[in-house]
Amino acid sequence: MTPAQFTFSLAFVLGLTGLTFHRTHLLSALLCLEGMMLSLFIALSLWVLQLDSTALSASPMILLAFSACEASTGLALLVATARTHGTDCMQNLNLLQC
Repeated sequence: MTPAQFTFSLAFVLGLTGLTFHRTHLLSALLCLEGMMLSLFIALSLWVLQLDSTALSASPMILLAFSACEASTGLALLVATARTHGTDCMQNLNLLQC
């Protein structure tokens, strides 16, 4: 494993542990998801550059587009949650209520 692969794998695992253990606020969960998607984007981009393949060159951009859609959906949910509940604390959210 090269140092670059180790760095991006470590960044992904750190984002995953942050998402797992620090779920007090919705904003922190969204930031952990963005960190994970950014590490996946950079790792996929480096992988495509190492392979010198033109067939896979669009895959990092597709991942980046899905990441942007995920970020906009997450921010919309954050705004809706802050308006209805007054806070973004995950403990105050009850999924069984409308």
